[in-house]
Amino acid sequence: MNGPVNIPPPPSAGHTLRAAAAIAASGDADQAARILLGRHRARPSPPDTFSVNTILKILSFSPSPRRTLPFFFRMLAAGFSPNSFTFPCVAAAAARSPDLNDGEISHAQALKRGATTASVYVGNAFITMYAACGLACGARALFDEMPQRDIISWNAMVDGYVKVGDVTSARELFEQMPERNVVSWNAMINGYLKGRLPQYGLKLFREMMRSGFTPSITTLVSMVTACGRLGAIKDGKSVHGQYIRNFNDNNLVLGTALVDMYSRCGKVEAAKRVFDVISERNLVCWNAMIRGHCIHGSPEDGLALFEELVSGEHSTIISPDEITFIAVLCACARAELLDEGKKYFNQMTNIYNLKPTFAHYWCLSNLYGSLGFIHEAVQVLMGMPEETESLIWSGLLGLSRFHGDLELGERIAKRLMELEPSNTSAYTLLQNIYVAAYRWEDAYKVKSLAKERRVRLKPGHRLVDLNDLVHNFKVGDRLQPEIDKIYMMMDDLASRIKLASSELDCIKSGQR
Repeated sequence: MNGPVNIPPPPSAGHTLRAAAAIAASGDADQAARILLGRHRARPSPPDTFSVNTILKILSFSPSPRRTLPFFFRMLAAGFSPNSFTFPCVAAAAARSPDLNDGEISHAQALKRGATTASVYVGNAFITMYAACGLACGARALFDEMPQRDIISWNAMVDGYVKVGDVTSARELFEQMPERNVVSWNAMINGYLKGRLPQYGLKLFREMMRSGFTPSITTLVSMVTACGRLGAIKDGKSVHGQYIRNFNDNNLVLGTALVDMYSRCGKVEAAKRVFDVISERNLVCWNAMIRGHCIHGSPEDGLALFEELVSGEHSTIISPDEITFIAVLCACARAELLDEGKKYFNQMTNIYNLKPTFAHYWCLSNLYGSLGFIHEAVQVLMGMPEETESLIWSGLLGLSRFHGDLELGERIAKRLMELEPSNTSAYTLLQNIYVAAYRWEDAYKVKSLAKERRVRLKPGHRLVDLNDLVHNFKVGDRLQPEIDKIYMMMDDLASRIKLASSELDCIKSGQR
């Protein structure tokens, strides 16, 4: 027989690949490389493309994605010839790190071999990589240069703008899309949620429905989240109805979102009905319901549900986390349960080994302050870690019943000015403290100091009495900066829900 003969790989090739793949899944790129290259020692030949691509893909989703690129170069040195399936793997690894330097090196290798122009799949991978690394301009430059694009290209670019918070550019590109699918709408709606513009997300959802698209679970989760943030109970019920009509499964992610939405809208009993029919609950779900009771409903019911969680009566043992204890301590502050508040704070640190954050210290401090124990409240805040010192002093400003203590107020303001020289509020506070005490010369000095440091004081901000400096903290008062911090931490619930729904969307569509 004339001509070259294709020599088949050795019989052990499949076993070798399986062994290398198992090692690569743990992130051990060096050992995976040794296994792959080891079978070629007796019979020198470059490693086959399929095997290398398989290991690259596994490494890119391993616990150590940054080991993907060194493995890639080691294979190149051994004679490996990459193809259009190779570079999406190294791009995905850079996106997961995220490491722009690795991403640019990978992109350079792809350009060198003409892969970005030859394959839409490769171009899409690098658009996603640049966006994940926060370089939307790099993603857009690649997008504009692509000779061919598909709907995944457009979705990746819209989502890229969303990732960096550029909702305006995302919407402009969204309007230019030659065609859309559910992933397109979900990306744009999610952008409005990330940009704290849920009202626009809800408006876009209505447009999506008018356009004849059927919402996915991810869409409904986004809409339930938006309705919760807006307090739009009527729209939230409508979305709930769509879920009941169109989906038969008992979806944990959406169920948790509904619990959170009904709670935020003050319908805690409705939230509890949804919670009760969820057969398998995770910690996020429990947190949503505990938070609903503690913040929006009955604090006592919230504490009872917490005790049910930690009692060990469930088939799966679930330990509370930081979010759980924020809700519990808020409940104690609302109900003025000092002994219980101290007990739960100690449980958090001593039993569950959780590190308290500003929100936990603030809730406990407020609990002391609301009962008139100002000294103890101050001591709680002073016990916070040093790295949060500016929050300590800011927190002291919000203590309940902080009335008439000019010396303490002066001390707080001066310390804040030392920590944050450009903090306008600190200068305004100190100036008004002096005005309240008729210390006009000192007030003028503060004004001069602010001018010297180019800090612009808020015009028209005058206080007759120090009592007006700080409003009493009440759980649910959205005007207070401290409660905003707590709510931001509480919004971690929504973030976890969104993450879970995004993962579900990836599995089902394969387009993200």
